[in-house]
Amino acid sequence: MGRNGCKRVIIVNSHGGNVNLLPFFAQSQLASPHDYIVYVFMRPSHENMAGRPPMKSSGHAVDFHAGEGETSRTMVARPDLVHLDRAKDESGADQARQKLPDSLYTGIWWYARFPNHYAGDGSVASRELGEFDTKTLISDLVTAIRAVKNDSEGLKLQQQFFEEATHPLDTKQ
Repeated sequence: MGRNGCKRVIIVNSHGGNVNLLPFFAQSQLASPHDYIVYVFMRPSHENMAGRPPMKSSGHAVDFHAGEGETSRTMVARPDLVHLDRAKDESGADQARQKLPDSLYTGIWWYARFPNHYAGDGSVASRELGEFDTKTLISDLVTAIRAVKNDSEGLKLQQQFFEEATHPLDTKQ
């Protein structure tokens, strides 16, 4: 995108598995100078936002992949892919097969917790919840796009970073 003249690139994450990779990718852009800047839009949580329909799956400790929230949003974006009648066919409960403190991370954490690759209870999803979350996401994204358009400092700071790395301040007293 930078080669095509884009000076500001926004990556919108639509897959939970990218929450660590995308900030790392943005930081890795500082490995060499660029005439563009990369922003990563991280969808804020609105679980306790006023007006949000209550979650029905409160008995589940998690609401991740194909859980109530994600399934509700899919009911809005691609209703043809949602089959609530099949949502109870496999367990979406956390199996907790690896006993580690929260301060430790392993690459196998997802499979250790959710071997069915399903985390939550999608059977209780609702279009009402999906519409609320989708409208809120769109509003958040519009706010982020406006902020990027108005950001006059990010690219300057990035250029300053490389100028100072190439020509460090004179340290002679």
